[in-house]
Amino acid sequence: MTKMTVGIDGMQCGMCESHINDVVRKYFSVKKVTSSHSKGETIIIAPEAIDEQKLRDVIKETGYEVISVKTEPYEKKGLFGRGR
Repeated sequence: MTKMTVGIDGMQCGMCESHINDVVRKYFSVKKVTSSHSKGETIIIAPEAIDEQKLRDVIKETGYEVISVKTEPYEKKGLFGRGR
């Protein structure tokens, strides 16, 4: 699993968040996608790495600009996770 934190410029409201979420779901196989206009970011959880250039392109087509992308391995934190 992969977690991508995508900085996006241009989101102003909940509908903007919805547009980003919809386009990500349309073009990529993802487990979860959540956007926050107040933070200016989208978090994507996917089974495999997403092509960063394609992601930038499809988001740009919706009228927003990707300003940063951070990719890292994702491990689901369970109810009975370690360190407790």
